[in-house]
Amino acid sequence: MAFLGSKSMIEDNYKQRGLRGKLVRKLRTKGIRNEAVLDAIGKVPRHVFFDEALLGHAYEDKAFPIGEGQTISQPYTVAFQTEKLEIKPGDKVLEIGTGSGYQACILLELGAKVYTIEFNKILYEKTKEFLPSLGYHPYFFLGDGSKGVPVRAPYDKIIVTAGAPVIPDALIEQLADNGILIIPVGGREKQTMVRLTKKKGVLKKEEFDTFAFVPLLGKQGWKP
Repeated sequence: MAFLGSKSMIEDNYKQRGLRGKLVRKLRTKGIRNEAVLDAIGKVPRHVFFDEALLGHAYEDKAFPIGEGQTISQPYTVAFQTEKLEIKPGDKVLEIGTGSGYQACILLELGAKVYTIEFNKILYEKTKEFLPSLGYHPYFFLGDGSKGVPVRAPYDKIIVTAGAPVIPDALIEQLADNGILIIPVGGREKQTMVRLTKKKGVLKKEEFDTFAFVPLLGKQGWKP
């Protein structure tokens, strides 16, 4: 029998699961309909990505700082982008902007094979060590995410978790046929969520709501 810890730890685990369930219900009322995405949100323990001082806010539908000028995205934003990707088990997914690793965990829960690249070395090293301790194993890369990861291309799906001034050509080139790219595009403060679908080399562009992401840094993004 596995050791479950003290009574207080068990009660805390039940509390966190209850809060995740409440968050899932809130996301459903805000328009998220993909049950697999909602189920993944309900499984990933968002509170473990928070410093102790912010722990009580872990299941609020808000973004919070994680250091290095970066944030853990608002759960609705994570769910929205993930839903628009239409993930299928076995999909090869490139994530631009590892950050805390929370989004990568959601993708892995959906059965995707995840390649994730981070521009900031401190965050990269921290997350590369932390996620495996939770049982999540994406492929980690350090570098300019605006250039993608061509060595592992093409990708069925590409998700960009930082705001870009334009859609990087490199990411379009690395998208497989019948693939989907989701990316926030606009200024440094606010961006429009854009989805590109590639079919026989032809791109279909769709635009959705306005969001606020940290800037995508790199050659085809914003200058550091």
